[in-house]
Amino acid sequence: MKETERAISAGQESDAHFKNEASLAPLRKRRLSGELYERDPKIEALIAEFAVQPRDELIARAKIAKRSDPGYFPSECLVYFIRASRRDNNAVWFERLYRILIERVLRSLPRAESSDGKTESLTRGVVRDKVLGRFVELLSADRAAYVDKVDYFEVRFDGALASLRRDAQGQAWRDENRTQPLEYDEESGEVSLEGEAASMTYDPFAASDFDNPTYRSRLDAAIEALPTEQSRIIHMLRQGFPIDSKEPDVMTIARALDRSEKTIRTYRDKAFAALRGAMADGDEQ
Repeated sequence: MKETERAISAGQESDAHFKNEASLAPLRKRRLSGELYERDPKIEALIAEFAVQPRDELIARAKIAKRSDPGYFPSECLVYFIRASRRDNNAVWFERLYRILIERVLRSLPRAESSDGKTESLTRGVVRDKVLGRFVELLSADRAAYVDKVDYFEVRFDGALASLRRDAQGQAWRDENRTQPLEYDEESGEVSLEGEAASMTYDPFAASDFDNPTYRSRLDAAIEALPTEQSRIIHMLRQGFPIDSKEPDVMTIARALDRSEKTIRTYRDKAFAALRGAMADGDEQ
């Protein structure tokens, strides 16, 4: 008995309630097709592996920040164990996992201050706060009762976080009543910061009518009518590819099309503006 107590005090105890989860319960959120969301098999294998490991071993792996590190513990796994912690009602264990995940979220969000630390962007600061606030809200609600919106974070964490960021950017811009059309620098052709923020208020794939087959058919036609490069970018965004990434092993739109990140964003914003106009014209007919 004393030996067990010493192991627990040293933080080396295993998750007893995880050990019986050889096969994980399916997620509950469904896609538009009606199919349940599914975790990647590699993620499920890692979860099964660490479900029987000492907790300190899991924490050590979760603290690895570099994705290129062979020992990197995917955020999808971290979300799973945070959600599972509600079953043993262990606040200390939850807090250890939660702190690591929040640090990852903050590292992925744009900083309000500039690289020289002398200036701040109000919009970036608001977006950062809104994304973090919404993420914390979802996790807190899920701790009280199952929230299927959190399932997406177990399937594709980066994509789910990007979705929160798009929503926050659009909301931040609307809150500031900055609704002027896209503006481009005449010399560089790049979209202005104001124009980029305005473009984020429109996401054709997040529209309330997206479940409507007629809407999707019109949207598909509008995408095909775009210039070739813009159409390719929209198709890749639709498939979940990031525009750019600091990780060399992540396939991005910029790498796939051999274009700069700024160029991709400019084409994306022009495409979104064109799609917004095309869909609006269709609504008037």
